[in-house]
Amino acid sequence: MSDIIINLCVDSPAQTPGANRKRRNKRSRKKMQYSERAGFGEGKNKYNHRTGQSRQAPPPPRHNGAIRNHPPPPASTETHSPQSSIASSSHCSSRPSTSAHSPLPSSTVTADAGDTSHCSSSSNSRTQTPTGIPTKYLAIDCEMVGSGPKGSINQLARCSVVSYEGDVVYDKFIKPSMPVTDYRTRWSGIRRCDLVNATPYAEARKEILRLLMGKVVIGHAIHNDFKVLGYSHPGSQTRDTSRIPLLNQKAGFPAHECASLKRLTKAIFNREIQTGRKGHSSVEDAKATMELYRVVEQEWERQLASKPPAHKTDKHGIN
Repeated sequence: MSDIIINLCVDSPAQTPGANRKRRNKRSRKKMQYSERAGFGEGKNKYNHRTGQSRQAPPPPRHNGAIRNHPPPPASTETHSPQSSIASSSHCSSRPSTSAHSPLPSSTVTADAGDTSHCSSSSNSRTQTPTGIPTKYLAIDCEMVGSGPKGSINQLARCSVVSYEGDVVYDKFIKPSMPVTDYRTRWSGIRRCDLVNATPYAEARKEILRLLMGKVVIGHAIHNDFKVLGYSHPGSQTRDTSRIPLLNQKAGFPAHECASLKRLTKAIFNREIQTGRKGHSSVEDAKATMELYRVVEQEWERQLASKPPAHKTDKHGIN
């Protein structure tokens, strides 16, 4: 039978060896294409018909960040959260900025937030204007030392101003314009060392008057504070808690008695002030004065508003 096959091949049209090789190569290429296509459908290597090369199908998403379009790894995701983004851009941060491809320590975010919060808790936005000056109501108290013979001339040595909420707006030791002959430490709380680097009187006076202008100023025996400042505040904007019958009534004192700040605070709030041998604190006294004003504020202001215009300008807002 092999001879018959050979004879049939001889009887077919003559073909050159080169033509036979081309035909076999063509059939071989077609078989390879079909097999490769079938293999790709089963999830095997993908065949590029233009280049004749094959490449692997893309692997599942990895967590090493090698594939650009894939989601970032969980650790990097934390650095792009809103809180971390704010923390990394904050100028209040005490730490250097961290690469976006490495997770930020949790302490970094806490410190920054604390620093921002922190940038927003140092000032009282409810009681202060954009320039940092409190609005409308201020309480003042001054401590004095003596100059001249036997320390008989009052000189300003410390001034404290607090806001309506009792926040300290101003508190400085002030160097008198005259030599001090009596520090009055038992009452003033001022010592020689307090005035060594104190603010000069002329400079401090300008700062204080700038704060008081246009405000309702509250003080206890406030005429003494204004006198040592060489200043006269409008009577309609002045409230003297030492001469208001409403407070005396609440404290159980005679209506027109000039009660001390210490007695009024004890009677109304059951709190002691001006205790100990270190002398008075002008901050403590200013805060107590503002608290006393707030006790009778509504009724006091209503009484003042009901007075005729001539009486509204009565000195120190007194009935």
